[in-house]
Amino acid sequence: WEEVSIMDEKNVPIRTYQVCNVLEPNQNNWLRTDWIPRSGAQRVYVEVKFTLRDCNSLPGVTGTCKETFNLYYHESNEDRESYIKESSFIKVDTVAADESFTQVDVGDRIMKLNTEVRDVKVTTRKGFYLAFQDVGACIALVSVRVFYKTCPLTIRNLATFPDTVTGADTSSLVEVRGSCVNQSEEREEPKMYCGADGEWLVPIGGCLCNPGYQEKSGTCKACSVGFYKAKSSDPGCSKCPPHSHSVRDGATVCDCHSGFFRADSDPPSMACTQPPSAPQQLISVVNETSVVLEWAPPRRLGGRSDTSYSLECLICQTGSHNYPRPGSGSGSHLCLPCGSDVLFSPGQTGLKTTRVVVSELRAHTHYTFIVHAHNGVSQASGAGAAQSVSVTLTTNQAAPSPVSFIQATDVTRHSLSLAWQQPDRPNGVILEYEVKFYEKDQRERSYRIMRTFSRSVDVTGLNPLTVYVFHVRARTAAGYGEFSAPFEFSTNSDPFPLIGEGVNSAFLLLSISGVGILLLISAAVFIISRRRSKYSKTKQDSEEEKHLNPGVKIYVDPFTYEDPDQAIHEFAKEIDVSSIHIERVIGMGEFGEVCSGRLRVQGKREIYVAIKSLKAGYSDKQRRDFLSEASIMGQFDHPNIIRLEGVVTRCKPLMIITEYMENGSLDAFLRKHDGQFTVIQLVGMLRGIASGMKYLSDMSYVHRDLAARNILVNSNLVCKVSDFGLSRVLEDDPEAAYTTRIPIRWTAPEAIAYRKFTTASDVWSYGIVMWEVVSYGERPYWDMNNQDVIKAMEEGYRLPAPMDCPVVLHQLMLDCWERERAERPTFSQILNMLDKLIRNPGTLRHHRQTHRKTYIPWSMCVWLQSIGLERYRDTLAAAGYTSLDSLLLHKQDHICAFTQQSYINSLTYNRRIRASFIQGTGENNFPKILTS
Repeated sequence: WEEVSIMDEKNVPIRTYQVCNVLEPNQNNWLRTDWIPRSGAQRVYVEVKFTLRDCNSLPGVTGTCKETFNLYYHESNEDRESYIKESSFIKVDTVAADESFTQVDVGDRIMKLNTEVRDVKVTTRKGFYLAFQDVGACIALVSVRVFYKTCPLTIRNLATFPDTVTGADTSSLVEVRGSCVNQSEEREEPKMYCGADGEWLVPIGGCLCNPGYQEKSGTCKACSVGFYKAKSSDPGCSKCPPHSHSVRDGATVCDCHSGFFRADSDPPSMACTQPPSAPQQLISVVNETSVVLEWAPPRRLGGRSDTSYSLECLICQTGSHNYPRPGSGSGSHLCLPCGSDVLFSPGQTGLKTTRVVVSELRAHTHYTFIVHAHNGVSQASGAGAAQSVSVTLTTNQAAPSPVSFIQATDVTRHSLSLAWQQPDRPNGVILEYEVKFYEKDQRERSYRIMRTFSRSVDVTGLNPLTVYVFHVRARTAAGYGEFSAPFEFSTNSDPFPLIGEGVNSAFLLLSISGVGILLLISAAVFIISRRRSKYSKTKQDSEEEKHLNPGVKIYVDPFTYEDPDQAIHEFAKEIDVSSIHIERVIGMGEFGEVCSGRLRVQGKREIYVAIKSLKAGYSDKQRRDFLSEASIMGQFDHPNIIRLEGVVTRCKPLMIITEYMENGSLDAFLRKHDGQFTVIQLVGMLRGIASGMKYLSDMSYVHRDLAARNILVNSNLVCKVSDFGLSRVLEDDPEAAYTTRIPIRWTAPEAIAYRKFTTASDVWSYGIVMWEVVSYGERPYWDMNNQDVIKAMEEGYRLPAPMDCPVVLHQLMLDCWERERAERPTFSQILNMLDKLIRNPGTLRHHRQTHRKTYIPWSMCVWLQSIGLERYRDTLAAAGYTSLDSLLLHKQDHICAFTQQSYINSLTYNRRIRASFIQGTGENNFPKILTS
């Protein structure tokens, strides 16, 4: 090879290496570069620019002229090799020209330059040599450029990725981890891949600007004054919320203005707020030793919706007009906190309602009640008594509390002495005590009364070896208190006086015979007296007698057993688990899965059953509660009560086996078959439920959770009462009446307010079930919340008749919803009424024409009830008057004509009011009535 200077096509001199030994055969001419450092490159590229003479343009070179050359490389760690053997080089490729030139081209100065690029993988040494081998061509190397590729420095998703050398293979990807730019943090590890062509692939992950900074042009810039950014995930800086500000760049939260605060739980985006002002219009109603406190919400809520209330109760001395707290300085001895025995319903702190009933107070005592208003920033602001209002009152004289303990002494065959302590709360001077006692077997059918001024009494004239039940109550000027709980004591039996040493055996036999005859006579007299007394009772006593007849089974509470296993084995049958075949899971119960399956008991046909199981890891209380429902069901035997087949208690899991009801719960069944049954079929369902409830009431059992969801339906449309667990919940939780576990929409008002659950409250619930059945599973009171339902019931609102509901059925519902529980029908009367309807279906044809799901709002219904116009409720709805506003807009038209006289006639409860009303308004002034 020779280094030659030539002129290119622009007449610019360039240096080339040339070789053109085409006339001589077996050419082997090498040209080697200097040592080239690798500089971290894993694959280098060689760009060769050259010219090549066409062999056909050279005469006489046939067989010796070539038109290609070879490219080689050799890797080395240092530049010290002056001579390298040919065999040490590795061939890269044989390079051929795309275009060659001839002698004519040279004369015309047309330079046909070829450019070829080859890549070489170099990874084992620090550097390398390149070599060009000529084997007989006429060639000139114009330039050789050696380079490697990198992915350039870049910023993606707020992460910096450095300049990166590509991989060794043409298909390899180099994974590169980025680093977050200033004032940012990783959201997800930022990564990108550098391709072999020097291009970055799609980025993964990235960074987020720190709180107080937002992204701008690939960097994080601080939020300006008046703006903030609380979290890295926020999209950008936000303007400070109301009543707050920021005074520096990069704020993460805005500070509240003076007098405004933010609670710890408030997000930074929430406006700063203030504590509420004091409650308004605190009023009190004293009822003996109970007080009802009501107040209006504060005039200013401070911009928040989490206002709550707490009560402070103080006992104050007579004549105290202030209410200093203990330890507050002057006069702190005047008022002391109330004791822990005072009861607050629904509670004393954390109240959301504005009404509290305070009970168990002392009689004739001065109390001060302070109502505090709080919200989320009350504590942060340090606000205290400024948000409170107080009232001072004196409780009335009240009857004494029950006597808690009775003790018997000097017990003989015919007498005993009783003594007791004064009631815990005498509520005044005890004037006398009344003692009521009766034989235990008589169950209060025949009792005696004794009165005494002391706390003891001698009871004589008792029968020997007889158990007596005693009750004691105290009387003050306010009247008698409640009787104490029953206390049982038995008289003694001394040894028979004729039995002893030296007694003649014949005389002994005669004496025993005489005693036997005397016992027979006494038994006969007792039976006759019981039969006579049976017919001398009042209607209420006769109802009680029905429950106490030996032929009527009485419900036994399984929680009275100390050992729950004793109750379960007494009322439920143990089933061998091998007799049960579980097929599928049909739901989840309170204690575990509910499955369906088959039960095969030896000697009986196989039946389908429902299987409730107790999940693993249960506590002793959960086990007792689980088995208690079986102990309750096991006492019932009626075609309209869910039947208990048995229990599994001797292996795990514990199971309760009941009959299987194919159609599930009544409410879901009715919604699924909306409008598909006749009225007679619906009444038949109601008749079955009433029959089951009559059976339960006859057993003195109160269900407490009667609702369509707790009625199960079998394949023959027979309805059966189920779910006997709510009574346990209410007994375990004394505050349960005020929790969401009470089914407010189905519960009688006295049960909600006073926890007074009776058969009469079950009758109220049955009326709701009637409404559910006739409306095909509609939700009672629709979308009203529980507080609105309670308020509506207190104001006299009752559910309207569902679509196509016979008048007689809706009237029966209204009878079940009487405010006074004594005025509600019994289940026996309900059952008789339904039987009459089934026997006379013609009475079921008359119904109000209402459109389903189109009702007058309950507030308007209450107003119509209050003025005696409830009968026109459906007529007004059909005419389009569904609100008081719509009624007032048309007060001059025909509505006045048919409502005016009805309204006047409704005022019959007070003749003087009626007369003055007509005189003051005039017969034709009903629009004035509506306006007012």
